[in-house]
Amino acid sequence: MGAAMSEPNGVDDVETPETNEPTPTPAPVTVLPRVADAIADGRGVVALESTIFSHLGLPSPANAQALRRCLQIVNAWGAETALTAVLGGDARVGIEPDQYETICGPARKAAARDLPVAIGHRWAYGATTVSAALTLAASAGIEVFATGGIGGVHRGVETTGDISADLDAIARHPVVTVSAGAKVFLDLPRTLEYLETASVPVLGWQTDTFPAFHARSSGLPVPHRVDSAEEVATIARAHWALGGGGVLVVAPVPEDEAIPFDEISVAVDVALAELAESDASGNEVTPVVLAALGRVTEGRSVPANLALAENNAAVAAQIAVALTGR
Repeated sequence: MGAAMSEPNGVDDVETPETNEPTPTPAPVTVLPRVADAIADGRGVVALESTIFSHLGLPSPANAQALRRCLQIVNAWGAETALTAVLGGDARVGIEPDQYETICGPARKAAARDLPVAIGHRWAYGATTVSAALTLAASAGIEVFATGGIGGVHRGVETTGDISADLDAIARHPVVTVSAGAKVFLDLPRTLEYLETASVPVLGWQTDTFPAFHARSSGLPVPHRVDSAEEVATIARAHWALGGGGVLVVAPVPEDEAIPFDEISVAVDVALAELAESDASGNEVTPVVLAALGRVTEGRSVPANLALAENNAAVAAQIAVALTGR
């Protein structure tokens, strides 16, 4: 057969190559410009969860006080704050002041597993838990995160299998988490065992024992003690260089607002008895127990919660600055 004929204008047909490239989609996480600038400039940044500040965490007006105090103390130590939340289906790392009222209002609790649903279903307000906040912080390149108390292995786990997603998130993401230990109503020995199995370095901030949220000490030893932010930064850098994930720094609640462990243990027993009579399960457990603790301690748990949240934010800010090497 002869050669293919050209078009009358003398230009041969040129086939447009087919492509299988997907249609671009918006980035799943929005980083506030001031937070992005701080990260780009190598300045210290501290990520914060939002559950503690919502109606799911502290009661009003303590939740707004906690938010204000945490933001102020991080800035006072020379670091930038990056409050995390899902607003209108937009996963945020960094929140503008005109949205703080929303942050302190009604919310749906969003753990790491809920983030894609909160984005896809465009939740009005998803308050981030530890696992969700760590996921968002790591996605933005933030190296330090402050919370109140982490979740852990629940009592009766041999029957329920209830282990908080916080633990796997801490182990997975290369972020330093600062907390006042784990929530006091958990199985603390098993929580520490789980962290060891997950190869998470647990560092006691100027303490030799593991804090128990409202109580300064659970009586359980921490594997390692640190006395300065520089020590934490050196350990974290070594851990990450060796391919490790997260580091957990546990800081005791300030002594003036602490509740003795024996006293809080009695309150926990009462709170767990109330829980057993409720229908709460999964991520509903923590708010129910914390509300019961507030009643049993005649409100003393709220000032303790405020104090430990602010203290953790201060410790986290010092570590964030130390990690910059400045």
